[in-house]
Amino acid sequence: MEILKLNPVFKDYIWGGNRLSSDYGFETGLDKTAEGWMLACHKDGMNTISSGEFKGKTLQEVFDSEGLEKIAGKNCLKFPYFPVLIKLIDAFDNLSVQVHPDDEYARRVENEFGKTEIWYVLDAVNDAELIYGFKEKITSQEFKEAIENNTLLDKLNRVKVNKGDLFFIEAGTVHAIGKGALIAEIQQNSNCTYRVYDYGRVGKDGKPRELHIQKAIDVSKTEPPKYDIKPQGNEIKISGGISQLLTKCDLFTVNRYLVNGEITLKTDETSFNHILVIDGNGKIENENAKKGDSFFIPANFGKYKISGNIEFLVTNI
Repeated sequence: MEILKLNPVFKDYIWGGNRLSSDYGFETGLDKTAEGWMLACHKDGMNTISSGEFKGKTLQEVFDSEGLEKIAGKNCLKFPYFPVLIKLIDAFDNLSVQVHPDDEYARRVENEFGKTEIWYVLDAVNDAELIYGFKEKITSQEFKEAIENNTLLDKLNRVKVNKGDLFFIEAGTVHAIGKGALIAEIQQNSNCTYRVYDYGRVGKDGKPRELHIQKAIDVSKTEPPKYDIKPQGNEIKISGGISQLLTKCDLFTVNRYLVNGEITLKTDETSFNHILVIDGNGKIENENAKKGDSFFIPANFGKYKISGNIEFLVTNI
C-alpha cells in the first residue's frame, strides 16, 4: 500500500483571510479562505487523493474498496466512522463564540459525533487572543442571562496567544479563535457547532447568522478551563531532529517533529499516521514534502523515512 497525498478542501467562511494562499501557496479559488480541511472524511468535506494508484478517488472510496481496518488501522474500529478531522484555520477576523456538544448529546440530537479538539498555534499577531472557557464558574441561568443582556463577553476568559501554544478544547468548552491567529486544529470527525455570539455579523444572504442559544446552554460547561495552554510533552532531542508530544487522549495522539536530517517513523496494524507539514521542505520516502502538504500513511505500512529541514505534525489513533 502506498503513501496517500491528500488534496485539501477549502472553506470560505466570512472571518477568513488569505494566509493559506500567501503563506502556504494553495490555489483555493476563493476570495477568503478560512479553513483548509487537510484530513477530511466527512459529508461536509472529503479529501481526494492527488496521485498514484488511487488518484482522483475520495478517501472514503479508498476505505470502502480496501477496508477501513486495513487502511486506517484497528483502533479506528472503536468508532462508528473515521474518527478524526484535521484543519488549517486562518482567522483574519474573530470567529463566533461557540461550543461543541459531547458524543452523547450530539448522537441523540444531531446524529453526529461530538467534538473535542486541540488547537496548535502556528502563528499569531502580537495582540491575538482566544476565548477559552469562563473567568469564573457561573450557573446555566447566569449564562442565559448574560447572553440575553449582551454581557457574555464580560464573563469569558480571554487568553493572549503565541506561536507554539496548545489548547485542549474539550466538548462543552465555550471558545472562540480571535483575529490574527493561524491554527492547526485536530478534532473529532464532526462539524457540529452551536453558535452563541457573533458580533452582530450577517451572512451572504444579508441576514444575521443563526445562533443556537438553547442547545449551547444545554451542553456548555460554564466554568474556567482546566487545562494548561501548552503541549503535554517537552521537546526531546532525537537522532535527526526534535520530537514533542502535543497531546494524547482517548480520541487521538498528536506529536510534533522538527527534522534537520533524517528520522524514521512507522505504522503498524493499530493506526495510520497523518502528516501535516507546517514548515520547511523535505521528503517522505520518495515523495517531496513542503509546507502545507498532507499525507496519509496507511496502517501496517511499516517504517518510513522523513528527511530534510522540515517541521510537521503526526496524528494517529
